[in-house]
Amino acid sequence: MRGLPFFCLASASLYALVAMSLGIYMGASHDHALAPAHAHLNLVGWVSVALYGLYYHAVPTAAERRLAKIHVAVASLGVVLLAPGIALAVLGITEGLASIGSLVTILSMLLFTTVIFTGRKTA
Repeated sequence: MRGLPFFCLASASLYALVAMSLGIYMGASHDHALAPAHAHLNLVGWVSVALYGLYYHAVPTAAERRLAKIHVAVASLGVVLLAPGIALAVLGITEGLASIGSLVTILSMLLFTTVIFTGRKTA
């Protein structure tokens, strides 16, 4: 495996490691205040990005498209904005980063949906 599918799965595994580390920290400290950030990092970072990678591996013609590369870049940006943004919001510092990360993440899903539906015509 290489290219876009590899990038997605490698990134997803790193997101999972960070999320698991946060989970272990919360368990050890008995402070679960950051549970929403942990959950979103697992879901948006690990699960969603891994699924993108599996899709692009299963449909290599989709992975070759410029839109797919844009999608993965936007998805990655969404993860690195959303998870810390939720942590900052939970800590009462600011909700701005979480809001931006949410918008970037939904844009990423819109791009992925577009990749899927427009790819049907060329597959």
